[in-house]
Amino acid sequence: AGGVAGVCVDLILFPLDTVKTRLQSPQGFRKAGGFRGIYAGVPSTAIGSFPNAAAFFMTYEYVKSVLHHSSTSYLTPVTHMVAASFGEVVACLIRVPSEVIKQRAQVSPSSSTFRILSHTLYHEGIQGLYRGYKSTVLREIPFSLVQFPLWESLKDLWSWKQGHVVDSWQSAVCGAFAG
Repeated sequence: AGGVAGVCVDLILFPLDTVKTRLQSPQGFRKAGGFRGIYAGVPSTAIGSFPNAAAFFMTYEYVKSVLHHSSTSYLTPVTHMVAASFGEVVACLIRVPSEVIKQRAQVSPSSSTFRILSHTLYHEGIQGLYRGYKSTVLREIPFSLVQFPLWESLKDLWSWKQGHVVDSWQSAVCGAFAG
């Protein structure tokens, strides 16, 4: 479910991400492609999105289940924070290479995703794919420290109000609000 949700979000928001990346490009918006090739780099996003989101939620749920057994109720938000942080560290192992290739394709819309991947590996090695890993993790963890305890609390509140566990669409509403 996390993998499918990740793909849906990434593909829907992809054009906005391309515009943002080109606006931030040192060569300028127009030279980076302007509004042409707005889906440049989408293959790397499509390929990386599912395993990235799936890895996050698998790690999140596993760590949450391990920590939940030994924690008291007032520590539950801390459990969610720790689980989300571990989830981000693992997910970024997939997300960062995908982002590196995607962003390079967004500012060079005439190059194919495969060509960019090959060029990066040839000239920079595997390290080139992980450029910005630490800063990405440091960016994602604070967001997750807020989002996931809030998401879990909203689901618990809604479940309590209606007397049964939330449906998947209700969980999605809670997640959208928490995000």
